Amino acid sequence: MAKMIFVNLPVKDLPKSMALYAAMGFTNNPQFTDATAACMVWSEAIYVMLLTHDKWKTFTKRPIPAAGSSEAAFALTFDSRDAVDAICKAAAGQGGTADINPPQDHGFMYQRSFADLDGHVWEPFWMDPAAIPKS
Repeated sequence: MAKMIFVNLPVKDLPKSMALYAAMGFTNNPQFTDATAACMVWSEAIYVMLLTHDKWKTFTKRPIPAAGSSEAAFALTFDSRDAVDAICKAAAGQGGTADINPPQDHGFMYQRSFADLDGHVWEPFWMDPAAIPKS
């Protein structure tokens, strides 16, 4: 079996969260989607499971982090700086918050960040490995 990652995220409003992730370029896999959860596909190896709070609580007794906290940051690569800007714009257009951390431009790497509707942090970035300065 190929190595894959499934990121599970608790969300307050499943339909709105699905719309935000769809606007960012994720596609929905209806095979693993119902009224309590949605499987949003980024690639053949990367999936985000959006889980209602009630569904989340069937997986763990640990509390859902409070608004404004950061439990993790998820970084995704993009083919260009423009694509990084586009996903941040798409997230903000669906109610996400762009640039929750200052953008970083190192010449060979460009990174921004945004929070989805529930405050989950995403860090889209572009990098040109050939342009990394030699140490």
